[in-house]
Amino acid sequence: MRSLHLRIGIELLVLVGLLWMGAGYAGAQDAGMPKTTGYDLKKPVVGAACPTCPWGGMAIIVKEALKPYGWDVQICYYCAGGPREARLVSKAAMATPPENPSPNDLPTPKGPIDFGVTGTEFLQWAYMGTNDFAKDPGTPQKQLRIIARIQEPTYYIIAVRADSGITNLSQIVEKKLPVKMIARTGIGGLTTPTVLEYYGITDEKIKSFGGTFATGYNRDNEANVFLGFGSLTNAPEYAVWYQATQKYDLKYLELAPDLKQKLMREFNYKEGTLPVGSFRGVDKPIPTLVRDGTVIYGRTDMPDEFAYTLAKAMDEHQELLQWPNASMNWSYNWRTVWKALDVPLHPGAAKYYKEVGYMK
Repeated sequence: MRSLHLRIGIELLVLVGLLWMGAGYAGAQDAGMPKTTGYDLKKPVVGAACPTCPWGGMAIIVKEALKPYGWDVQICYYCAGGPREARLVSKAAMATPPENPSPNDLPTPKGPIDFGVTGTEFLQWAYMGTNDFAKDPGTPQKQLRIIARIQEPTYYIIAVRADSGITNLSQIVEKKLPVKMIARTGIGGLTTPTVLEYYGITDEKIKSFGGTFATGYNRDNEANVFLGFGSLTNAPEYAVWYQATQKYDLKYLELAPDLKQKLMREFNYKEGTLPVGSFRGVDKPIPTLVRDGTVIYGRTDMPDEFAYTLAKAMDEHQELLQWPNASMNWSYNWRTVWKALDVPLHPGAAKYYKEVGYMK
């Protein structure tokens, strides 16, 4: 029996050794493969979303803006999804292909992500280690730096069908209404879950009242209550408003004042107004909350030369913002382009903005 145990022990040691050697050989192969991306090759990887998504559309603009300066930006179109993009950029993760690949997928760069495009609030939360990033390893991500913030009007919207009789979301639970709700919980991190919690709304309650609750929208399905961030474009994140406002006659509701203050305090939003005519049925200004735009950003390891050139390229090619792939209403404001809440500006970008007099 003792010899049997000894033989098994030796075999296990040999097996572990072979596996270790194999892993080492695979690592050596990877290390020996020619490098295809990076700042030194003038082919940095930008983490972004799909071409018709706002962050993907902005990445395409960044790529086009930098071409005249000799930079060939490589876009990862599958490196986003709420807070995921900022997480990948913050730790220089490898660009990731789609989870369920198809023949129509765009190529994924073979290299680590060098910089990214995201929402200003997402970058703030990652830098401060709050909200979606509060429990992340290594939080807060103090190595993040902004290059440019591009204005983008995005509103928090609560809308109900005009024939629903609903004037306040609190009526849903109070009256046990069998509503058909679309709650875009994936847009804006924890914002919509916080709104639902305030009004005591859960998917279980809605279903117990005989209603339905969904986070995504299919225009073939009936719905009469909608809430989440939006803009009048057909980008995937906002298509619900593009489609529902045409299909239904909607009324637009205001957030409760104390809830609005809570969202501003916890999620860094600003007070704003949904303008008349911005959506079909908006026949008067609707006070609401707005997001602070789209930010192009990197880490402290971004070379000053690249940060300077990127800031310069976005300024000198503002015309690209007029024709975005995602049909977003972007605009460039020299007074605010270098500010993004509490996230520091990269010194290379700061050098450019000081040279042109945008900041002192």
